Amino acid sequence: MALFVLTCIDKRGSLALRMATREAHFGYVHAHPGAIRLAGPFLDDAGDMAGSMIVLEAANLEAARRFSAGDPYVLAGLFESVDIRAWRATVGAIA
Repeated sequence: MALFVLTCIDKRGSLALRMATREAHFGYVHAHPGAIRLAGPFLDDAGDMAGSMIVLEAANLEAARRFSAGDPYVLAGLFESVDIRAWRATVGAIA
């Protein structure tokens, strides 16, 4: 298994969509126990959620892409962009 960082940036003005989809997103995340190593929202200057950062454990890049594609946030069209990159922990609790 490998680690991947998903950097997801919300479309401008989409906080209401994020909030409407949040419960389904959490349900999706909890349906994949052990896959998410660390996650949380990016915040804008006002302190509102404006994106997501996820450290995901997956078999390969294609599996990470499949995970991302099934996320209710992605399915709802919340994100302006999603970047998925292989990552290696060297310091901290994930290492």
